[in-house]
Amino acid sequence: MAPNNDPVFDFKWGRVKVAVWANQSKTGKTWYNVEIVRAYLAGDAWQDSSKFSRDDLPLVAKAADHVFAWIWEQEHSASASVQVDE
Repeated sequence: MAPNNDPVFDFKWGRVKVAVWANQSKTGKTWYNVEIVRAYLAGDAWQDSSKFSRDDLPLVAKAADHVFAWIWEQEHSASASVQVDE
């Protein structure tokens, strides 16, 4: 069976798109790769670019912050212990 190449998390803010892929080491540790791109229309087709204008940068910063928080949550929820009321 081929591995799933779909992102585990993605979102779009305006023209800025973010995709996150999960990877696993041989020891089972998960790490994440992130792609941030800007969508633009070239003729009749939408394309992606890794180049951003000055006006895109606030959205890129917010997207990076959002995805950082998502990854942090994934890593810490997986290792969090369950607390039992005494």
